[in-house]
Amino acid sequence: MILNPATPVALLAILHASEVRLNFPPCLADNFYGIFGQQSIFKVSDFACLELLPAISVDEGSVVPLYLPEDGPQQLVWIQESTIDNSLRTPDHEAEVANFVDWLVPREHVAYPDGQAVLFEGGKPAPASLVYRTANSGVVAVPDQGAAHILSTRLPRFWKALPIPTKPVSYLPVPETAIERVRDILVSLRFDALVAGIVNGISVEQMHKDIRYLTNEDGTSGIASRHSFHHGSRIAAKWLKTQLEDAGAACRFMPFLEGFAPNIICRYDAKTESSDAVLISGHYDSRGSFGLERAPGGNDDGSGTVSILNIARRIKQTGITFRTNVELVVFAGEEQGLLGSKAYAKELRMRGANIVLMVQADMLAYHVPDEPPQLGLARFIGTPEVTQLVANISAIYSPELTVGFTVVCCSDHQSFHEQGYPATHLFERAGPIAGPMYHNSGDLGDRLGYDLNQVRSICKVQFATLLHAAGFDLPEGVDLEDLEELD
Repeated sequence: MILNPATPVALLAILHASEVRLNFPPCLADNFYGIFGQQSIFKVSDFACLELLPAISVDEGSVVPLYLPEDGPQQLVWIQESTIDNSLRTPDHEAEVANFVDWLVPREHVAYPDGQAVLFEGGKPAPASLVYRTANSGVVAVPDQGAAHILSTRLPRFWKALPIPTKPVSYLPVPETAIERVRDILVSLRFDALVAGIVNGISVEQMHKDIRYLTNEDGTSGIASRHSFHHGSRIAAKWLKTQLEDAGAACRFMPFLEGFAPNIICRYDAKTESSDAVLISGHYDSRGSFGLERAPGGNDDGSGTVSILNIARRIKQTGITFRTNVELVVFAGEEQGLLGSKAYAKELRMRGANIVLMVQADMLAYHVPDEPPQLGLARFIGTPEVTQLVANISAIYSPELTVGFTVVCCSDHQSFHEQGYPATHLFERAGPIAGPMYHNSGDLGDRLGYDLNQVRSICKVQFATLLHAAGFDLPEGVDLEDLEELD
């Protein structure tokens, strides 16, 4: 749907991510702008380019003329509805989406060209134009990235906004050598009593204390919100960095964009010289209800954050050391388009870092009544071999979890996938999002359906994956019986 006629400047090719191949012609590969909501975005000025792709099923994507006025909006933003359960598609939600579309596509005259809505940035109006739209996604043009962030605050509850880069990005598929290394771990995977002894020591009681601090349910942190722009996210960042450092990790803040809370990058160096690293992560920023300051983020993604935190605590408690470098990371800017993780993954690629695998934990806690505890694994975005490794490890160390695929998309693992690193995502359900407090100011830890036992089970899987991939050693003289005494 084109709503702002002008001179076409390019073709916007929106193809299913699974259609992206190594043998794309240069005219397409050199104009890749990233993956958004399981779709790969290309901006092509040579209209004949797409004729070189007879094998691509256009039914799986769209190719539309891109119209942008020379003096109008230039920053493109992908907007996407999250994959949600039908139980969340209430009349109120459908009305909210309809109102948003009505606002974005004004039917009455406004003080901007036809087809433009008005954003306000610092009291100054800025135009926003809908360039492309499907039932649950679209592309919006705004003046700049600042306006893109403002647009994210106007979205319906289950929608996200992801700024599309203004310049092409490299298409970096995961190399076969990296995949083969994951396959080697898969082939050699066996039950290890020491791994079980280590991961079984993860404490639900400690997780409960941690999540109540991050949501301020215990009344001690004063954190009203962990939104990346809110001062509460800085309180959370300092606390998390201190906790992780107390667990023996070497940590640093990584600023990535002005106004955003920083990433927290923590590292355990390998006992022997190694250029490899295994990375596990979550994101600590949050999002609340539209118009409300409160954004406790108890599940999204306080649950993944306390998983990382308690893995660190167990590393200290057991005294284990690693044979491969290990990084524990909590990102900011996830809710605004994976911005923190994109910055770090790009930094690692520029440094030539060798990431053996990356496992992101995002939303682990909601347990639908009358369903078994579950682990949902990424169906589309990520490396299938890493996903299979996690599934196998779950069967060994957390057999209480029912494991299946989810089409919920996309968390910070995508940033690493786009940089050619093997990665996957851990989610609370083998299906769509069903949590009624998703992106809501009621996303607290002490509520019906918030299941810390499920969080612990998934945390064990993430931790066991780390241990098998990185390799580890116990302190001299410590054995399985000593681990059991620590619990």
